[in-house]
Amino acid sequence: MAENHIIKLYHGSNQAVEYPQLLKPTHPMDFGAGFYTTTNYQQAVDFAKKVTIRRKIGKPTVTAYEAEENILRSKYKVLEFHLADKAWLNFVTANRQILNPEIDAEIVIGAVANDDVIEVVRLYENGIYTVEETLRRLKIKTLYNQYVFRTQEAINELTTKEATNVQGNV
Repeated sequence: MAENHIIKLYHGSNQAVEYPQLLKPTHPMDFGAGFYTTTNYQQAVDFAKKVTIRRKIGKPTVTAYEAEENILRSKYKVLEFHLADKAWLNFVTANRQILNPEIDAEIVIGAVANDDVIEVVRLYENGIYTVEETLRRLKIKTLYNQYVFRTQEAINELTTKEATNVQGNV
């Protein structure tokens, strides 16, 4: 019998998100529509601050969740990008161009194209960088991860643990 491995995930927003829901995106996102989380607490803090500034309401808050990783991987179709490679780059680019490629994955895991990375991706999208040049430049960046839950059923596997106000400097 496989051992239960509990994974801790974080979501940064301008408010606590006790009951996460699948919402339609208001702008293009790395992995398309879904509920975005990360295993990196600081990444969630940074995102919470950015969202609060952008929305001009609320307080930067990180909500922590737990889920059983073996259940996520056995019960749901998972698309995982182990590296920021050509497949990842093409997928992110397609989603950011609002093409929202048809995939049957309910959970997508991979590197996040954060502010430090997105400019490199934009230069690729605009044809300034080749695939090879883009990937070379991404290798020197710190790439954090994201777990994106693309169905409400998958989102419901998350158990809310706590929400922390991360006011700091916004």
